[in-house]
Amino acid sequence: MDERVVAARDGVSLHVGGSGSGLNVLMLSGGPGCVHYLEHDRLVPAGIRAWFPEPRGVGRSEGAGHTMAQAVEDLETIRTTLGVDKWIVLGHSWGCDLGVRYALDHPTSVSRLIGIAGHGLHKDRTWSQHYEALKDTEPDVPIAWEPAVHRALGESFTEWIHQPQLFRDLADSPVPMDFLAAGNDIRQSWPLQQLAALVPTSTFDVVPDVPHDFWSTHPDTWLDVVRTTCAAR
Repeated sequence: MDERVVAARDGVSLHVGGSGSGLNVLMLSGGPGCVHYLEHDRLVPAGIRAWFPEPRGVGRSEGAGHTMAQAVEDLETIRTTLGVDKWIVLGHSWGCDLGVRYALDHPTSVSRLIGIAGHGLHKDRTWSQHYEALKDTEPDVPIAWEPAVHRALGESFTEWIHQPQLFRDLADSPVPMDFLAAGNDIRQSWPLQQLAALVPTSTFDVVPDVPHDFWSTHPDTWLDVVRTTCAAR
């Protein structure tokens, strides 16, 4: 694993980890506001150059609570600073939702989006009730997070999904998007299926018999999923 420090446009220092060689893949972890829990050599299959940006205000990156627009701007600054022309964006959980926003805002920078175990672009009460009822049954995977960043990005997400043009933008997106649900995830997968039905050249599939954080509980399965999905198309 190697490490870089990238200066955002406002001067904030952003930590970016890197691992492997080959196809450039931007890895986005969840939260929002979690440290980059995917930043491990053991989670990067051969043939991939993985990049792990720590969100501003989290872990080794400077800054504080911010909007999704700022998060996307930071990702673009990181891409240009690293000299990457275009990359696959692979997001887990909240990282899937942020990846969709990034692909919509900068379609020429994203060759493909892979969203794994995402939440989806909604604030549905029944979905939340189902999650709250079962959240104590999930495997315990401790992940450090920043409440202020979580709160700010959550508020920005709600504002974004209320935009009247959002579904039109999704239906017009030129970026191929592939969505995968974890088979044993307590997070219902219908929002991902809706996205796959809406976005052109999109797919939906299920990784069987794994929980939400299967990067931790089933790392070999994670490696296989990353390898096969990045090699597809």
